[in-house]
Amino acid sequence: MPQDTPRKARCALLDTLRGLTVIHMVLFHAAWDLVYIFGVDWPWYHGTGAFIWQQCICCTFIALSGFCAGLGRHTIRRGAIVFGLGAAVTLVTALFMPEELIVFGVLTLIGSSMLLVGAAKPLLTRIPAAAGLAVSLVLFLLTRDVNAHALGFYGVHIAALPDALYQNYITAYLGFPHPGFYTTDYFSLLPWLFLFLAGFYVYQMAGQRILKISWPGLPPLNWIGRHALEIYVVHQPVIYGLLWLGSRVGGR
Repeated sequence: MPQDTPRKARCALLDTLRGLTVIHMVLFHAAWDLVYIFGVDWPWYHGTGAFIWQQCICCTFIALSGFCAGLGRHTIRRGAIVFGLGAAVTLVTALFMPEELIVFGVLTLIGSSMLLVGAAKPLLTRIPAAAGLAVSLVLFLLTRDVNAHALGFYGVHIAALPDALYQNYITAYLGFPHPGFYTTDYFSLLPWLFLFLAGFYVYQMAGQRILKISWPGLPPLNWIGRHALEIYVVHQPVIYGLLWLGSRVGGR
């Protein structure tokens, strides 16, 4: 996923983790296409196991992106690029695949987070890293279910939120989707900005020690990790094309 890591400071461990997560992302989206586009009956994919798989993938991506925002020196510029790619994904799906429309997907979320954190970095770095990490994680858990009109996490609700918060696309971008809002990939600022910040503060706490780890990583995964953004942009059309071709060949 998007990274802003200077070459001289690259860490093979980060690239390997990112590369492994990219592979899981591709597999998960291939399964999604099989179930929701090609009509494969796979009950497991609708259950808890697939949900945990999906959450591990997105949480790893977002936290790693936050970590790299702490490391990088061009976070705002990089964030603008990623945000623009997210907007392009929305436009392409709206024009050519409206049934698979993506509004406020993960690229929009990460690009927005990079812009906000990049702008606020001088202030954020004044907060003690341990306190910043703790507060970010608490706020992430507290707001995890705001999309579902509640404070709380994964079904453990503390308080209901008023319907007045859920009005339009602006509130949906923040985390409060209005009635009738539709997207196949939704990552609003709340709660996910707080997980991004948690990754940022992990870098503040232990980033330099992690970067000094001499483990060379796994070269194929390192390469995938270094090209995570490019792979993310092209992987869905490629997956769809391969599955479509396979269905045509298999149907003969």
